[in-house]
Amino acid sequence: MARDTNHPVIELTLARFREFLREPEAVFWTFIFPILLATGLGIAFRSRPADHAKIAVLQLPRAPAVEALLKQDSTLTIQILDDSAAARALRIGEIALLVVPAGGDSVEYRFDPARTEARTARLLVDRALQRAAGSVGAVPVRDSHISERGSRYIDFVVPGLLGMNIMGSSVWGIGFAIVDARRKKLLKRFVATPMRRPHYLLSFLLMRLTLMIIEVSVITAFAALVFGVPLRGAIWQLALVAIVSALAFGGIGLFIAARARTIEGASGLMNVVMLPMWVGSGVFFSASNFPSAIQPFIQALPLTAAVDAFRANMLQGGAWSAVGPELLILAIWFAIPFVAALRMFRWQ
Repeated sequence: MARDTNHPVIELTLARFREFLREPEAVFWTFIFPILLATGLGIAFRSRPADHAKIAVLQLPRAPAVEALLKQDSTLTIQILDDSAAARALRIGEIALLVVPAGGDSVEYRFDPARTEARTARLLVDRALQRAAGSVGAVPVRDSHISERGSRYIDFVVPGLLGMNIMGSSVWGIGFAIVDARRKKLLKRFVATPMRRPHYLLSFLLMRLTLMIIEVSVITAFAALVFGVPLRGAIWQLALVAIVSALAFGGIGLFIAARARTIEGASGLMNVVMLPMWVGSGVFFSASNFPSAIQPFIQALPLTAAVDAFRANMLQGGAWSAVGPELLILAIWFAIPFVAALRMFRWQ
């Protein structure tokens, strides 16, 4: 008796579904990735009280009086800075507006009109001063527009792209190469050779370091020449940050590939490892948007350390007080995964 079967189109369609469900990478990108991304962005841009406008008052005789008037507005965060500190804070975006008490009762507003938060801060400060004076226009004001390289969005995002590019090329490049060689049975042949396991794994790191030089050079040169992104720190310090970052992410790539047997399995592990860093490490928006309760976790991520170190070098001049702790975090992320990869690595 013939067995009942579905129509060929139905059977083929079901076969396509089975093929899809057997591909962890496809399932991840189709269903899990959008949910995780929406969750991360939802946490970062959750409903919360309006941010305070960060402003500074130039340290002059009338500065304390102006500060006292501005403190009546709870939406303003005010500090008094001397000339050099105020110029630096305005340049790197630590403050949105600088208030300069001028002659008589007049004031001068120094800000970058291209920044939305600067224009908002200007309106809030002027409203507070005019209200304290009793009527609109009672305080003479003058605007001084400043366009400082380092405080634009393109200046903020380029260091993030540098870190993200190093992470992606190191983790994906190393992980896929090793897993693909294992899948093709090439690693089995190395067992009979005099080559030692550390030599094999270190060769991948050295290859990534060589390519990293080209990657970082091309991106930074393009950003500096086309968009005027500043490079205020020493080039050798920028190179050191890039090298340690490549080592850290290369170690993670080696660890992921130490046991993985299939491209799909390795891809799923890489996505799980890198997704939290894509969303939370401050590549496209500040990591400070996330709740304070998870800030220790975010600050401990290797991509957060790499991005913060790149920004400290390129935008702030590369003070060791800012770069040193980030380099330490990256060194730890290299040492632990690399040692673990050496212990776990299998040729088959």
